[in-house]
Parts: sequence; C-alpha cells; structure tokens
Amino acid sequence: MTKPLVAIASLGGTITMTRAAAAPAETAGPDGTETSVPAGARGVTPSLTAADLTGSVPELPEVAEIRAETLFTKPGASLGFAELLSALDWARAAVADGAAGVVLVQGTDTLEETSYFLDLYWDRPEPLIVAGAMRPPQYPSADGPANLLAATLTAAEPRSRGLGVLVVLNDEVHAAARVRKADSSALGAFTSVPFGPLARVHERTLAYGNRPARGRPAPLSRPTAGTGATGGGTGPRVALLETCLGDDGELLGLAEAAGYDGAVLSAFGAGHVSEDLAAVVSKAVGRIPVVFATRTGAGAVFHDTYGFAGSEQDLLRRGAIPAGWLDARKARLLLWALLAAGCDQETVRAQFAGRMGA
Repeated sequence: MTKPLVAIASLGGTITMTRAAAAPAETAGPDGTETSVPAGARGVTPSLTAADLTGSVPELPEVAEIRAETLFTKPGASLGFAELLSALDWARAAVADGAAGVVLVQGTDTLEETSYFLDLYWDRPEPLIVAGAMRPPQYPSADGPANLLAATLTAAEPRSRGLGVLVVLNDEVHAAARVRKADSSALGAFTSVPFGPLARVHERTLAYGNRPARGRPAPLSRPTAGTGATGGGTGPRVALLETCLGDDGELLGLAEAAGYDGAVLSAFGAGHVSEDLAAVVSKAVGRIPVVFATRTGAGAVFHDTYGFAGSEQDLLRRGAIPAGWLDARKARLLLWALLAAGCDQETVRAQFAGRMGA
C-alpha cells in the first residue's frame, strides 16, 4: 500500500533548540539566516534542521513518505508576517507537488497566533498542521518527537481534510481559531476552552469527536507585493491594548494619533471598558476600526445584556466591532489581514460577523 506524502518544514523554536558550551554573539542557522545569540549565552537556542528532527523519529517512515526542509531557524517570538507568508507559499507548493498534508514546526510562544494567521489564508483541502514542543530535545522526557509523530499522523489522515489549519501537541488536535497557550511550561499547555480539542491521537490513530458544526469561512486572498505586508514591510499597524483598572483611554488615543490603522481592545468580562475609555472609542472609530474582545481567556463578548456606559451595548452603539468568540490576539490578526486587503470598516464588520470562532 502506498503511503501518503507528508511535507515537513521547520521554522525553528524549542523543538529545534540545543545548548552549546559557548555560543558566539552571532550564528548562522542551517537555512543561512543569521540568528542572534547573546555572547556567553548558556541557554538553549535554535540549531537543529528539519532533517535532524525527522531523523530523530524512526516511526515516521511507517506513517508516511517524508520530505523535510528547513525554512527558518528562529525562536517563535522572532517570527513575523514575512516569514509566515513565506511558509504559506512553501506549504501551497508542497501540496501542489503531491503532499497529502503539511506540517510546520515552530516555537510555541507564538503558535496560537501563527496558526490562526495561516488559517485565514489556507485555501487547500489538504491539512496544514502546526506543531512544536514544550521541552528542548536534550531535556528529559522531551516531547518534540511525539508531537512530530502525532502531527504527521494528523496530516496523513483523510478525515483531517477540509478543516483548515490544525494545531497538534500533547496528542491533542486543536482548531487554529480556538487554540490558546494557557501555561508557560506544562506539556498540556495548549487548550481550546470552552469547546475542547477536535481530536486525540490514540495508538497511532485519530479519534475525531468534536468537529466544527459549520464550514470554514472562505479563505482570504494572500497579501501581494505593494500592500506593505510582504517582504520587509510589516503591513497595517494594529494596536493590541488590554484594558485594566483605572484605564482612561489615553493609550488608545495615542495609538490613533500615531497613525495606527486599527485597534483591538482586550476588554473586561463580556466586553466592557471604563466610561472614559468608551468616550475615546467614540473618537477613534471615526478614523480607524476598533474591535473589542474579552480578556478572560474563554467565552465570547456579549451583544445585548449590559447597558451601562462602557458596556458591550454601549460600545456597539459607538461603532466598535465585536470579536465574538475570537480572543484579542486572533482578532488583531484578522483585523490586520482585512486591512492588508484594503477592506473598509463595513467590510471589516461583516467579516468579523462571519468569523467569530465558534
């Protein structure tokens, strides 16, 4: 029986990190890019290639035919839109070349954001899996090999088709629109509260038990040259502001005055801010879209429960856009992508209404 082809690429991250006895101030990664390492650093840093990773999991050839490539050698915190768009192009090319599924491994620090960003643009039925590790390869009970095997199983599984970008860690399969990193170091750091993971890996098989009830929203068009979102440009500037006790709205006002193209408010509870901040929202929405999400880590913003100044009803009346079930980090990425596509505020509002993450 012919095994499916799974293409695996490494962007770097903990899964690739080893400890050197003495690290130089600057080192070149396997892909030829410069990786900044502080002089005398004793901690782990990205160093392993995609071939190193796949070679450390002898069970992989039993699951699929493997093609491995190193795209970047960076920690997750240093990935940006340009690297992600390059990875997206690589994944599309791999599928066009016959891959039944694609796996990207990277650092877990930003994985909840990068996976959703890729999901906004992934327009193929073949699954795109994002995986990583919580422990470096040299540590006891390193989880990288198991996560890579589980990710490859998921990529090769026909039932994973049509679900967009999936995140696989700790033998759990999560939807990119739902997943969050909820712990700084635990092996089970990734959760999908409140709906839970889509599937679990069990004895080298996938048990899907929580498939999304509705189809995926239509993928967005990839940003093109000239939008400022490719190459060395960062594209639109979208502020992410978490409200807090005593917030008078000054930061939102400063962001709007500084020329930011949009803002996302990580609001109290079900979508609430102070009366002072609400007044600044009224001024800002005349120039930029302002989206509000909940800062709680689970649940959605309300639409029709509270009516005080700064409540969700009040923010809606002032013209703010609700993020629904999307957390503030994912809402920022969606707003970035829509602004990069040249969408006006009404189009942004309509897109958010159809992409609330439930």
